[in-house]
Amino acid sequence: MSDAIQTAVIGVTGYAGAELARLLLHHPRLKGTPPVFAGRVDERDAERGGIPLGEIHPELTDSRGSGDLRLKPFSWELLSDLDVQVLFLATPHEQSRSWVPEALARGIRVIDLSGAWRLKEAANRAVYAFEDEGSAKAEEIQQQAVYGMPELHRRAIAGAKLVANPGCYATSVILALKPLVAAGLLDTEYGIIADSKSGVSGAGKAPTPKTHFMYAADNLSAYGVFTHRHTGELLEQISIGADSIIFTPHLLPIPRGILSTIYVKFRTPQKRAAVLHAYRAFLGQSPMVRLHEHGLPQIQHVVRTNYADIGFQLSPDGSRAVIVSCLDNLLKGASSQAVQNLNVMLGWEESEGLE
Repeated sequence: MSDAIQTAVIGVTGYAGAELARLLLHHPRLKGTPPVFAGRVDERDAERGGIPLGEIHPELTDSRGSGDLRLKPFSWELLSDLDVQVLFLATPHEQSRSWVPEALARGIRVIDLSGAWRLKEAANRAVYAFEDEGSAKAEEIQQQAVYGMPELHRRAIAGAKLVANPGCYATSVILALKPLVAAGLLDTEYGIIADSKSGVSGAGKAPTPKTHFMYAADNLSAYGVFTHRHTGELLEQISIGADSIIFTPHLLPIPRGILSTIYVKFRTPQKRAAVLHAYRAFLGQSPMVRLHEHGLPQIQHVVRTNYADIGFQLSPDGSRAVIVSCLDNLLKGASSQAVQNLNVMLGWEESEGLE
């Protein structure tokens, strides 16, 4: 495909949207073709041509004039007039659910950062309570959606019209477990425990009582026990049953970053070399995953990077392991994974603009 690709971002005002804008503005393949930014703009701002990006996110202002780019009032006609070929939706689930059909009908490829199209199984989607659930149109589009984790689905993503970007928690847990499950090493009947902790930006930009400074600071709290929306992604992508894993998310009093501590039992005792081989065999062609040969990753190693870091420690008898998986929830857990998917969709180097 030609390098002259016009992208668009809906939802640039959020945390993930800001990171997505930064990555696209500095992507070497997109120089000279900045994204179109569109969304909700009031009448007064519309009269001045939209809201300057520098007013929304001053950190994106640079010597190339990025801060002068405008958030314009959204319309499908705007996207058509500017020949948008790839649309990023950093929007709420219901909004993505309603906009994706129109985008596809107009021949625009979509990378959706919401949970609107991630789940294949109706039972797992029930947690979202989508109004169009079960309709023929929704089922048709769901069949087109590809789960946007290149480490698992590169070939399908390359030809996809709709890529459903994974959840942040889900990314950290799936990358840690899928290689071992695929190699047949884990005793999934014994059960897996995934204890995951995220900074407050994972809850989005809109303030809530539990993300308020006075609640989150100097605190650590569990939430979404047995009900978190990312659970279905774990079941579908790791290919395990609901009885095989307990996933518990926690809120950390930090701005960003995820650390998942995962407890597993092997079918038979393992040596470290065999476990490393399973990870290398599965992730060896995955440039955005760093496998720790020694020691365990930490949040400070991945914050503001586009990598997922994975490390593990075996029990003395080799029958069990503790796996630690870390990533930045706004980057590999959202925006940089979306750009990674863009690279795969367009036949570019997977890590381009990310390393």
